Amino acid sequence: MPYAVGLTPVSTPRCNPAQDFATMISTPFEFGQPADLGFCPQRTRHIQTVLEAAVARQHLPGAVMMVVRRGRTVLHSAVGMQDPVGGQAMALDSLFRIYSMTKPIVSVAVMQLVERGLVLLGAPVARYLPEFADVQLASHISGHAALDKPRAPPTVQDLLRHTAGLTYEILGTEPIQRLYAEANLWTRQKTNREFSRVLAGLPLMFEPGTTFEYSRATDLLGSLIEVVSGQALGEFLRENILGPLGMVDTHFDVTPDQHQRIAEPFSICPDTGAKVELIDIRKPYPMESGGAGLVSTVGDYARFAQCLLNGGELQGQRLLVPNTVRQMTADHLGGMEQHFTQRSGFMLARGVGFGLGFSVKLQEGLDPLPGSAGLYGWGGIGGTTFFVDPAKELFAILLTQAPNQRDLYRPLFRNLVYAALLD
Repeated sequence: MPYAVGLTPVSTPRCNPAQDFATMISTPFEFGQPADLGFCPQRTRHIQTVLEAAVARQHLPGAVMMVVRRGRTVLHSAVGMQDPVGGQAMALDSLFRIYSMTKPIVSVAVMQLVERGLVLLGAPVARYLPEFADVQLASHISGHAALDKPRAPPTVQDLLRHTAGLTYEILGTEPIQRLYAEANLWTRQKTNREFSRVLAGLPLMFEPGTTFEYSRATDLLGSLIEVVSGQALGEFLRENILGPLGMVDTHFDVTPDQHQRIAEPFSICPDTGAKVELIDIRKPYPMESGGAGLVSTVGDYARFAQCLLNGGELQGQRLLVPNTVRQMTADHLGGMEQHFTQRSGFMLARGVGFGLGFSVKLQEGLDPLPGSAGLYGWGGIGGTTFFVDPAKELFAILLTQAPNQRDLYRPLFRNLVYAALLD
């Protein structure tokens, strides 16, 4: 039987995953019977059964999953181990490194500044981050590398949709990516403003506005938020998103009294035999990474997802107006070319575009995964994923700490959710 539970605006108590808390907690999401919400009960249970089998064969340390439709919880359960080394069982309120699932939250923060008239999407990044006024574009002329001014400057919209000409050092070993690695952008020992200045001194890999390349762009947006708001990124997020939504367990680091809730990966990858290392979230870093820094729970992230599904509002707290949410979750690429990376191939499947912080399903078909046109979401390199399907009035979240297994369990989870949906 799935463990059914809703969400609370305060930190949920530690719980035995085998215990049903549906009647013990006052929640904004009522527990709903799957059959009443258009789900097959047996197939809904199968979502959990498949993940339990992965845990049993020691391919997945553990996971927490949630499916919500029409504001009612269909499934919320924990399987496996929170700490496979220490032997601690996974709990509904376990804390996960969500890595790039930070990006949608920070993108919402940017659009709040847009709504307030403090930022323009079409404005050059240099208007807010002056260090980008003289950014250079790397090109090759007659077999020789050259630096020149780009034809058009990168804009705020380019940062949000990953078309600013930036890249990620983890995607390959091309010359600009090697420069990123040599600059130690991954260390998080620089402040957001220091990070921005270092990145501005590195050449662009692509002409802005011409190529989709998943990138460090959202880290720059964290710096932009700090400049425009006059607040540290974490402070701005707490005041404008996390606090209003009651996301009390979402932070850039975990305080000592919560260390016992941190979900950990296997120490050795079951597929490669390599050592698994994730960021140490037990200490704060100078850089609050807007692209990959947050820690959260399924319950907290569900509040964020429901807010988006509601058109920017949850329980009387409005973060954005519906028009802005529709703008964010519309495709902003228009068929633009994407770069094939050495380590990740094409980040977006056929039939999938990208909005302002989310991937967006353009139509049914083409994309190998199920879902309605307009479905949006994203994932994190540590093994997390979420998607929102407005046409079906649902969202689903899967949190694991299994980085090398993410390419299997992300699509598997989505397939299982839609395989249980009867309409």
